[in-house]
Amino acid sequence: MKKIILLTFVLICSLSVSAQKVKTADKLYRNFAYLEAAELYKEALAKNDSSAHLLTRIGDCYYKNVQLNEALKWYAKAAEKIEDVNPKFMYNYIQTLRGVGNNALADEWLERFKNYTPYDSLILNSKFTHVKGVETANPLLKLINLNSNTSFSDFGGFEDANGNFYFSSSVSTDLKSEENSNQIYDWNEEPYLKIYQSKISKSNDTAEVSNQELIVSDSISAVSNHQGTLAITKDGKTLYYTGSNVRKKNVPVYDRKGTNNLKIYRATLINGKWSNLTDLSINNKSYSTGHPTLSPDEKTLYFVSDKEGGYGQTDLYKVAINNDGSLGVPVNLGQRINTAGREMFPFVAKDSTLYFSSDGYFNNNFGLLDIYKSDLLKKGIADEVIIENLGPIFNSGYDDFAFFTNDDEKSGYLSSNRPDGKGSDDIYAFITEKCLQSIAGVTYDVLTNVAISGVKVQLFDDEGNELDVTTSSEDGIYIFENIDCEKTYKLIGSKIRHESDSKEVITTNIPDDEIKADLYLTPFDININPIYFDYDKSFIRPDAAEELDRVVQVMNDYPKMIIKIESHTDSRGRDAYNLALSNRRAKSTRDYIMSQGIDSSRIESAIGYGETQLINRCTNEFRNICSEEEHQLNRRSRFIIVNFDTFR
Repeated sequence: MKKIILLTFVLICSLSVSAQKVKTADKLYRNFAYLEAAELYKEALAKNDSSAHLLTRIGDCYYKNVQLNEALKWYAKAAEKIEDVNPKFMYNYIQTLRGVGNNALADEWLERFKNYTPYDSLILNSKFTHVKGVETANPLLKLINLNSNTSFSDFGGFEDANGNFYFSSSVSTDLKSEENSNQIYDWNEEPYLKIYQSKISKSNDTAEVSNQELIVSDSISAVSNHQGTLAITKDGKTLYYTGSNVRKKNVPVYDRKGTNNLKIYRATLINGKWSNLTDLSINNKSYSTGHPTLSPDEKTLYFVSDKEGGYGQTDLYKVAINNDGSLGVPVNLGQRINTAGREMFPFVAKDSTLYFSSDGYFNNNFGLLDIYKSDLLKKGIADEVIIENLGPIFNSGYDDFAFFTNDDEKSGYLSSNRPDGKGSDDIYAFITEKCLQSIAGVTYDVLTNVAISGVKVQLFDDEGNELDVTTSSEDGIYIFENIDCEKTYKLIGSKIRHESDSKEVITTNIPDDEIKADLYLTPFDININPIYFDYDKSFIRPDAAEELDRVVQVMNDYPKMIIKIESHTDSRGRDAYNLALSNRRAKSTRDYIMSQGIDSSRIESAIGYGETQLINRCTNEFRNICSEEEHQLNRRSRFIIVNFDTFR
């Protein structure tokens, strides 16, 4: 009996110790000390290994710190034990499965989630919003892990109108000093975040941060020991930033649940220092406000809050900035964009495109927080809103957030805790590399379809400016490299003794694509026309001289060409006289060509044939009835090309 009483006492004591551990862990959990809470939950679990609550809580602790493999291990155990699965657990489990790439099981749980009775209230915006996903990554998009990133948390890259680069980082705190010994953020057991200012230089494939230093202020650190995302007005004189709620000497202020919430503060630049800190009217110790961003006209402040009355864990809000700097009444952006999940880190671009991060769009999500863009701010109250996932590279299976761009997504910054980074959160610069292609082809003889070399190929833009020139190789091949995508160009191929060919080419939007553009040149017709003479004359007429000049040009173009000359008469007159007349015509033809610089060796012969080779009916029998035009056709010199194949 004593043994039974003793065992009962030990069991009661064990359960009491276990309950105390859970109570302590719950308090740590409420105060965001998730990793420390997880250890106590696991100790308590050893005493009561069937508790689904403990399993899910441990999973939640790791989920909050994006340790997805650990979270998955505990969620999977909880899934085996929970009979009546609650939506919050399913929500986190689905996101964890997507984050580690197990999309098949995530989809199974998503279907189960959809069958849950309050599902419609969890996906409130489904009937107001069209959400699109991007299946493939932009091949020109390149992410660069910034050199300023540390082994701690670095996030929230922001570039002001003057090119100054700002971000938040945990690295500044000297943990060894007695003064800063308590400067540890319980959530992730890292130093508190501070705001840095620096310079950044970017090119087509690099981004380099330099001269980083803590933001210059006499009072920011005194008002908030934890400093996050920020926005700065275009004139560089007003700063909005996220900070923790503290009293003097950085003593945290807690709400009734023991939570130290976040606030948005405003500061003014005076003599190079951020001063005159203001605790905005939208703040409240009972809930958090954070992640400020400004509208293009700087008359509206957009932010995030978990205040009561929202649609999810955190929602996007807006508030008017009055002329005197005071703020209006905050307005929830509504169920067209806010979900039951987390909408966070808004950023409004120059064209009023709203960028933000969310984990609430289950059917278009890579896992955890993804970056989206929306036309919400451009639409009317009754219009359907388009929300688009920015797709792979921008998004991973982990948290992707704090998006910034000032040139329509061609370049900018995002933050992510994807596991291939340097620390718990890293800032990535993204750049869009220039889309370049090549135009290549072969130059052909259009008559024989044989490739010809030595063709001059010119490249022109759509305004007629010559951009480049090249010559086709022995195989007739030419190529132009580093040509811009999605533009119109003109090609002209030319070669001596050939008619040119031209072609319009429109490049595609595919990087490194090779556009095929063959050119076909037509050789000049070298069947030289005959020349004609007056009746009973052998001198060279002006029209004949023009034709002989063309013969000379062709012979100059073809230096190896050899010809022979054959001259003729009509049938009128005696045969012997006509033979002598044709020889005089042959000689005058030859002499004219030689007088233009053609060597005599290139004229094989110049022979007269009299009236022996008439080309029509005008023989002696019909010479009296033939017209003058018919007789003219026989008074000629014609040219025979002797070695056509060798000079072509």
